[in-house]
Amino acid sequence: MLGIPTSLIILLALLIFVAVFFVIFKRPMYEIMALSFLFIIAITGQWDKFLEYLIYPSTSSLFYVIFAFMIIAVLFDATKVVNRIVQIMLSIVGRFRGGAGYVALLGSTFMASLSGTGPGNVAATGVFTIPMMKRTGFPPHVAATTEMSASMLGNIIPPAGIIVLSYGILDKTLPGSITLSGWMLAAYCIGAWFFLQRWLTLYVLCRFYKVKPIPTADIPTFSNSFQTGWPALLIPILIFLPLFLDAQAKDWLLGRIGENGTAAYSSSVLMFTPGLAGAYAVMVGRKAFPGGKIQFSKLLSMFNGSIQQVVPIAVTIYFAYATSQAFSGIGAEKAIEEWFVSLGLSIGALIIIIPIFFMILGMVLPGTAQVAILGGALIAAASALGGDPVLFAALLPAMTGALEGMTPPLALGMYVAMGIANSDFTKTVKLTVIWVILHLIVCMVLLTGFLPILGL
Repeated sequence: MLGIPTSLIILLALLIFVAVFFVIFKRPMYEIMALSFLFIIAITGQWDKFLEYLIYPSTSSLFYVIFAFMIIAVLFDATKVVNRIVQIMLSIVGRFRGGAGYVALLGSTFMASLSGTGPGNVAATGVFTIPMMKRTGFPPHVAATTEMSASMLGNIIPPAGIIVLSYGILDKTLPGSITLSGWMLAAYCIGAWFFLQRWLTLYVLCRFYKVKPIPTADIPTFSNSFQTGWPALLIPILIFLPLFLDAQAKDWLLGRIGENGTAAYSSSVLMFTPGLAGAYAVMVGRKAFPGGKIQFSKLLSMFNGSIQQVVPIAVTIYFAYATSQAFSGIGAEKAIEEWFVSLGLSIGALIIIIPIFFMILGMVLPGTAQVAILGGALIAAASALGGDPVLFAALLPAMTGALEGMTPPLALGMYVAMGIANSDFTKTVKLTVIWVILHLIVCMVLLTGFLPILGL
């Protein structure tokens, strides 16, 4: 058996570095990731490659796709189109026992998928959903963990940036193994399985704690909410349909726009989709602007006001990508792959170990950094041990991005929700552990390939 490779020791040093700055010095994660890049360059002595690694993320079109989807999330929020969708959800499920929890699950998952930040979404939507749940009989710790789990789920549903980042890692490791549209379709399907798990968990919790429905007076009528909100329902379709056509309707596209047109469509679909959805959101949400008219100056002001929301996430992803290149420069991916293979693990053991491994890393490293730094190595290791590398890659966001803000003791999403709910620490942590365990079980089941995943 090979000894622990130097690259894993360097990774451990990085984890300690991040933990110190996050826990002791309480620095923001985007700042920590920038410092982490410098830290890795310094301890590996790769100063001659500093500029190459630093510039690398800017050469990837996938980074710009991530940024574009974060920008349209700002448009969706400013034009209130998402609120219209939430009102329709409220009119449908509000009358059921625990209806406020289902609204939180639906609304927060959708919003977090757009913003790409689970803990940030807990803060943004939790101030509405958590008090709403508490008013209908949710114990504070149940309301807190429901919002936390919904927001963290949004991290793994397109257009969340970690989905695109994971595809980039897979395509670098195994070029051409799956199309980007097929990948996005698979991500939607994986997200649906986890959403079902959360829905069932919430169903059991609502009955265990005898939660009540939302008061009838607080539930909008379906006819009124649908009449004002139906145009907003087309936004998910505008995002999903172009990807579905590219992944599942190649022959149909070939028959209409030819081989060159289909190739151009496939290469640009994720570039024009956010612009299309954003333009539509502005059109149907124009009443949010003064006088009900779309004004360029107001749009510019809107984007200026979003800088503090969008840039920190983009910087975190950017330097995670750059740090991954620094790890690649010392042959970390190959060394870690060989080490995993040398352990002689069966594929069944790997299916159990890898999700737990990422769960532990998620206490310190953000999901994007985990994917960028270790994704390639673990994809290759899974392939060498007889697993399906594309399936393992497709589950990377679920094993990283969804767990980073949930796993105690360093669970940022949990702390934010707990603060809003004013819930007891011990009760919140215990219930959080249950959500985490259930999430891990679904990860492991999906890694076996027993459940169908469209696109793979």
